[in-house]
Amino acid sequence: MNKSSKIFVAGSGGLVGSAIVRCLRLRGYACLLTPEIDVLDLADPAAVAAFFVRERPEYVFLAAAKVGGIHANNSFPAEFIHNNLVIQNNVIHQAHASGVKRLLFLGSSCIYPKLAPQPMREEYLLTGLLEPTNEPYAIAKIAGLKMCEAYNRQYGCRFVAVMPTNLFGPGDNFHPENSHVLPALIRRFHEAKLAGAKEVVVWGTGTPLREFLFVDDMAEGCVFIMELNETTLAAELCSYPKPNFVNLGTGVDVSIRELAGMVRDVVGFRGELVFDSSKPDGTPRKLLDVTRVNALGWQARVGLCEGVEKTYAWFLKHQGDFRA
Repeated sequence: MNKSSKIFVAGSGGLVGSAIVRCLRLRGYACLLTPEIDVLDLADPAAVAAFFVRERPEYVFLAAAKVGGIHANNSFPAEFIHNNLVIQNNVIHQAHASGVKRLLFLGSSCIYPKLAPQPMREEYLLTGLLEPTNEPYAIAKIAGLKMCEAYNRQYGCRFVAVMPTNLFGPGDNFHPENSHVLPALIRRFHEAKLAGAKEVVVWGTGTPLREFLFVDDMAEGCVFIMELNETTLAAELCSYPKPNFVNLGTGVDVSIRELAGMVRDVVGFRGELVFDSSKPDGTPRKLLDVTRVNALGWQARVGLCEGVEKTYAWFLKHQGDFRA
């Protein structure tokens, strides 16, 4: 990508998209297309087609998606599969139709089988059953990366994907029911501290192991992939049957119990932790093998505790937005 290249960041208002925009601007990319949903509805095929014809972006970061934690995935499975399929189908196809040079699709580590060997390598995709609580979302993401692969094979496109582990950071969703585990814990401990509560209840047993990646690290990884030279990109990510995607993670995981304790300490809550084992745990362990992306030259830099501290600081500045 050149600094003057026209770059479309789909989903620029979300956690992932806003981090990619920050990263691109810091690197000097000046011509960014960041329409919000009131300007461009990505679920409207005619609107998406007209946008690509009118704006002619050269590069696309597809970060738009409907996302949520266990509760949201369990409550709205139809929305999770339908909305994500519609958005990615529209954007990926129109990127091809308008001659986009490169597209990067944001996936999720939930694409891997529930009982996949750990750490999870890219080759483990489609080797077992998915975690039931987020299967519709995972299937949509698998369809997206396979769509990129198919367009590469048939049309010679340069459409690649990254599979980030659990993301967190500035711009996160702190909804008490529909957010992911880390921002939900930050809000819960913060409100408990303000209320002088004696305990905070956390879903599940606390034993599942999870890996967390600071969202600005993720953004740097995405831009790194899009900046790869043509020879490397073609050989490593657009050469079937090699996987056309790479894992993005830290290669380190922690238990939910350890995570909750860390968040409690950062927030400054002094009460007790109680784990509600009647609530679902989800996948027992989700740790990505990051050997492939490390070999390409990228690795995460922000540690988990540092990331939690930065995220809580951001939350404190914006907590008025999360009171509803």
